[in-house]
Amino acid sequence: MTVDAAYGEVQRLTRKRARNFAYGIMVLPREKRRAIAAIYAYARRVDDIADGDLPAAEKRAQLESLGAALNVDDHQDAMLVALADARSRFPIPVESLRALVDGGLQDLEQHRYATFDDLHAYCCKVAGAVGVACVAVYGSDDVEHAQTLGVALQMINIIRDVREDWELGRVYLPQDELGSYAVTEDDIAAGRVNDAWRALMTFQAQRARAYLRDGLELLGSLDSRSALCVSTFAGLYRATLERIEAAGFDVFDGPPHLSAFTKLRIVGEGLRR
Repeated sequence: MTVDAAYGEVQRLTRKRARNFAYGIMVLPREKRRAIAAIYAYARRVDDIADGDLPAAEKRAQLESLGAALNVDDHQDAMLVALADARSRFPIPVESLRALVDGGLQDLEQHRYATFDDLHAYCCKVAGAVGVACVAVYGSDDVEHAQTLGVALQMINIIRDVREDWELGRVYLPQDELGSYAVTEDDIAAGRVNDAWRALMTFQAQRARAYLRDGLELLGSLDSRSALCVSTFAGLYRATLERIEAAGFDVFDGPPHLSAFTKLRIVGEGLRR
């Protein structure tokens, strides 16, 4: 498989599976756009394995194989071909890609998080690591804010995906915070949206926004097109959070969907800035 064909595959995957992501990277120059799509495709493969229907032992074997593939130069898999080329062009740290695999492996074993500190460590693997990998493509060494931004976006995902995660047997909301707000797992199972639930989720949203503000300090270290890409991601996630808040944090009927017009408006706002 040629490198161009491999990049074509990961970009098609990005457009199909991560439409918000695709709106962000469309403003990047070609080489950066293709490299970010390759990173996304690797992260997507990890998620698909961890969230799939295979027995846990088979999931573990596939995830470990995916991690081992980072040490191999010759690939037939389109995603790995594209990622290897991206790594040859940009200083993407292999540790960030291995962290993604570690996060996938953690999902096989850990389905609850006692405290936010525990959850934060997990988020650094599955999302902060994406930020660290991508910032190498953007051309900045501000790893700290890149990781914080990735964690912020993951926090919004956790708010958005409560129902989906429950169906996978997972609760990412910290157990001590559930207890503090008198929300039980029975409430989650029943999709019960009451004052206690809204108070808990308001707290989660406020924390996600604080991380988002901190993470966006990254923009000052980026060139204009990379900054537009990152601000577009952030704007799309912020709009998703606003939709959830407007619905009173009723996330049990599925995640809110942003229209193409809304997404283009957010891109346009970034261009005007």
